[in-house]
Amino acid sequence: MSALSETDAAVFTLPACLDLKAAAELHREFLARRGVDLAVDASEVSRLGGLCLQVLLAAVRAWRNDGRELAIVNPSETYCNALNLFGVPPDAGLRKEPLR
Repeated sequence: MSALSETDAAVFTLPACLDLKAAAELHREFLARRGVDLAVDASEVSRLGGLCLQVLLAAVRAWRNDGRELAIVNPSETYCNALNLFGVPPDAGLRKEPLR
């Protein structure tokens, strides 16, 4: 399988603040994009809360179950640090690699 690039898929840029208030909208955004390969740009993330992390993890699982590809691209340092603080393992699908 070739790596997913932003030119191969739809691109969704995550908002800067992924807190409790952002979770419902984040969920709607992923539902609207379901069924297509997706590059998720995490370059603007300056805050990542637990509920939005759950939405991201659910999106990873949904894309895998659909046989589609989802990749995190351009992760901000804050985004990466938050994943580490939450103890998210590298194989959870929220790092910068393509998923299947």
